[in-house]
Amino acid sequence: MKSILIREIKSFFGSPIGYLVIALFLLLNGLFLWVFEGEFNILNSGFADMTPFFTLAPWILIFLVPAVTMRSFSDEKKQGTIELLMTKPLRLWQIVNGKFLGAVVLIALAILPTLIYVYVISNLGMKDSPIDLGSTLGSYFGLLFLIAGYASIGVFCSTLSENQIVAFIVAVFICFLLYYGFEGAGGFFDSGRDYLARLGMEYHFKSMGRGVIDTRDVLYFLSVSFFFLMLTVQQLKALKF
Repeated sequence: MKSILIREIKSFFGSPIGYLVIALFLLLNGLFLWVFEGEFNILNSGFADMTPFFTLAPWILIFLVPAVTMRSFSDEKKQGTIELLMTKPLRLWQIVNGKFLGAVVLIALAILPTLIYVYVISNLGMKDSPIDLGSTLGSYFGLLFLIAGYASIGVFCSTLSENQIVAFIVAVFICFLLYYGFEGAGGFFDSGRDYLARLGMEYHFKSMGRGVIDTRDVLYFLSVSFFFLMLTVQQLKALKF
């Protein structure tokens, strides 16, 4: 698995895609949080917190993570190198986990520079209303788990077609459905709305953003990631080489 992980990271940074993903994530967040007027502008919010960032980031990642993972197996199938990959002395789980962790590491590196926002906002805040570090730390943990969930979906979708655009579109749709779909569908029901929302990623991400790491939220994201990685393995087993 380690060899696949290193291979993926080298592949990302051996081409412009790794640098482009990091730059695009930071650019979009920077423009919406500090430049563009609107509800996400931190300077106009009047509060010393990272809420605008943690509200915006999941939506940007819905597109960015599938853009990273769409090539995981789609490109291997298109180039005809997937047969060579399967002949390596590695189990399918190790290959899939290597691809998955490579994408997670890349996106995590894109998030790392945003820690400077915490420093800037803490200096901008009033002494009597400092930034809530507990909530901020919980939200960062939630974002990492969310990235893992998105990445597992993207890796699975990359096995469905050798066309990367198809893999990207399907992954975006499933990520959107699992992040906001259940929350949105809950608006059509008077009873059971909260129970329906619990099935979605947004509910558990916001829960972690309160500053308390609940094991139920952690287990939810781990279950989603494991489920889609398991589907990935089964899909690869079904391929005939």
